[in-house]
Amino acid sequence: MKKQTIIFWTAILLAAFAILDGLFLRGGIHMSSILVPVLIFGIVFLLYKFPPKKYRKNNAKVKVKPSARTMAKVAAERRNPTNTTTKRKHYPFQVIDGQKGKSDDDYPKYH
Repeated sequence: MKKQTIIFWTAILLAAFAILDGLFLRGGIHMSSILVPVLIFGIVFLLYKFPPKKYRKNNAKVKVKPSARTMAKVAAERRNPTNTTTKRKHYPFQVIDGQKGKSDDDYPKYH
């Protein structure tokens, strides 16, 4: 788990515990006693959703202009929709039976 996630859920659990403790054990919740957990929850939530600039990940990708050579390759691939990967390659090799004598007993009977 990420460190931010652990801190976030810890704050949620502490706030929930404070609310339940005030409701059931003390007999009621005063507005002043619920104000601090709500403020802490709000601050943590806002920092989680909108972190400061120095803690943000650099998601802005730098655009690089492709070279003319790269663009020519891309254009050639677009013009030729049947690329060479779909065709079967023909190799100049073939399997040649060896010099050893083979009998019918060497082959598996059930295929």
